[in-house]
Amino acid sequence: MASINDTAPEKANSVLAGELKKIEEIQAPDWAKFVKSGNHRMRPPANPDWWHIRAASVLKNIYNHGPVGVSKMRSRYGGRKNMGRRPHKFTKASGNILRKITQQLEKAGLVKQSQSLHKGRIISPKGQSLLDKTAVQLKSAK
Repeated sequence: MASINDTAPEKANSVLAGELKKIEEIQAPDWAKFVKSGNHRMRPPANPDWWHIRAASVLKNIYNHGPVGVSKMRSRYGGRKNMGRRPHKFTKASGNILRKITQQLEKAGLVKQSQSLHKGRIISPKGQSLLDKTAVQLKSAK
């Protein structure tokens, strides 16, 4: 069985983003074209499909590291902030974007909240099926 981790990450994200575009619950809000993806960024993303690409990345992140919450993902998607003449410092990514994406993924049935000791979201069987289908599609394309 092919796993999503056996494929090239950039290609897997773009194919998975295309699959997520077909799901009506996962849509970028109106304000998404004006916001930066974090405090460490200088400008908003240039790619018009960045919301779906980030959603694909979040889905893979939950698959690999789940149960995971928004706070851990903020650290994972954060980066170096240019402080001018002062030394760089690490800042977290935007929590609102990650929260809205995880809520949309949960509404679509691709992730669910963990009921175990550790809080956070885990991949659902429907999400696992989507990832496996994407991995098989990428493996057969080679």
